[in-house]
Amino acid sequence: MTYRRFLVSGRVQGVFFRVSAAARANELGLSGRARNLANGQVEVIAFGDERALDEIEMWLHRGPPSSSVDSVSRETLRSDIAVDLPTGRFRVA
Repeated sequence: MTYRRFLVSGRVQGVFFRVSAAARANELGLSGRARNLANGQVEVIAFGDERALDEIEMWLHRGPPSSSVDSVSRETLRSDIAVDLPTGRFRVA
């Protein structure tokens, strides 16, 4: 199982980005969470199959229609860092 953290910048808060990301992640069978950060970014931490993680990353670059994504950064996390994440589903925090 692979764990990834994505930081999404642009017009991504107040445009249903987190809810839409969670819906897509759940469709892909990923677990994790999406949350707003104080600096205006959305943080997405997801874990599951690498292929599904690649799919969510591509989706994050587009986002929902009301958003405007400027950039997406990615890092791979160690599983012990992500112990507080929900398993079996993706949630909005």
